[in-house]
Amino acid sequence: MQSSNEQDTLSADSCLIIGASSAIAQKLISECLKRDKEAKIVAVSRSTKGRFPKASKDRVQWIQSDYSETSIIDIASILKEQKLRFRHVIICNGILHNENFSPEKSLGEIEVDNLQEVMRINAFIPTLWVKHLKPILTKSKECTVTAFSARVGSIEDNRKGGWYAYRASKAALNMLMKSASIEYSRSAGQVHFVLFHPGTTESALSRPFLARVKKESIFQPQLVAEYLLEVLANRNEDDELEFLAWNGNSVAW
Repeated sequence: MQSSNEQDTLSADSCLIIGASSAIAQKLISECLKRDKEAKIVAVSRSTKGRFPKASKDRVQWIQSDYSETSIIDIASILKEQKLRFRHVIICNGILHNENFSPEKSLGEIEVDNLQEVMRINAFIPTLWVKHLKPILTKSKECTVTAFSARVGSIEDNRKGGWYAYRASKAALNMLMKSASIEYSRSAGQVHFVLFHPGTTESALSRPFLARVKKESIFQPQLVAEYLLEVLANRNEDDELEFLAWNGNSVAW
């Protein structure tokens, strides 16, 4: 693990963005910096190289992580020592495919190793962050924890089948965040949870599958970042957990 641009303490309204090298996360960082001139960002990614305005470098702290539980514990310790209080925690980690596998079209294509890897990245890693950040977030005044989910993780909305690992991982994420939100409500009622469906986005995650999607239904990362910030600004702060799409509408569980 490596930390760059070390600072003793960031502002009381810092934002923690995890999975910060993704296309949407990069735009989120830039948009947050643009909208709030006092905003401070802690960005966690496998890489310490971010693409954001050079003038904003003193407002962004990059921390490298391999997303093992040991790394997550170490980073949580760093953030605790810095006495940070976060207004937003946004978890952008996700995988749909890689060079070794693609979404399954049938039961015959299911491989246990692939199931476990997709589950680990899409469901288990976000949950470990929520686990180890709890001592920090409990001390925040108001905080929203957002995890990137997907409509295909909806059991009620599943009418086409397939994509076994990805669907199951997002459904698992939703349940894990639901249980976490209940636990947080007992000791940290000021922390709220959002599961965010970004829609089909032009990114490395979805690019191999965009040919079958209407152009008008494909969002650019910049637009998704703007949608997410609007959703967070207008959400119902009385709810422990909401499953919301890019347009602010609720997604069926």
